[in-house]
Amino acid sequence: MVKRLVSRSVLLVILSFFAYTSVSACEIDFKIQGETKEAYQKGDELVINVKISFTHRVCSKSIQQTKFERDGLKIEKATKWKETSPNVWERKLKIKVTDDQVKKLKLSAIRTCDKDGGFGEFSLPVKGNA
Repeated sequence: MVKRLVSRSVLLVILSFFAYTSVSACEIDFKIQGETKEAYQKGDELVINVKISFTHRVCSKSIQQTKFERDGLKIEKATKWKETSPNVWERKLKIKVTDDQVKKLKLSAIRTCDKDGGFGEFSLPVKGNA
């Protein structure tokens, strides 16, 4: 019985460690506004809502320091960040497909800080590769 209790305690500590280390300081979500397509091609435009939630509440980096990386996409326009509720920020990005020769169109948001930051990626299928 003591061995079983020790085994369960060790397992609990290990699981707690993995649960703690996988948590980012920010949760980043993407959502297409309006109609969606099965696949996208060069010239297509769409609006994506980006939502960032600070899970650790206070962040040493401002929301404006969020970086975006793109593959096959161009950000045409963007609204300013707006705090929609405490520690939750949103903005809309008008995106244009510039290269439909890639396997997938990707938009990534990256936040780097001393609390592990955050990373989110959004991908779209390309017409002909779908």
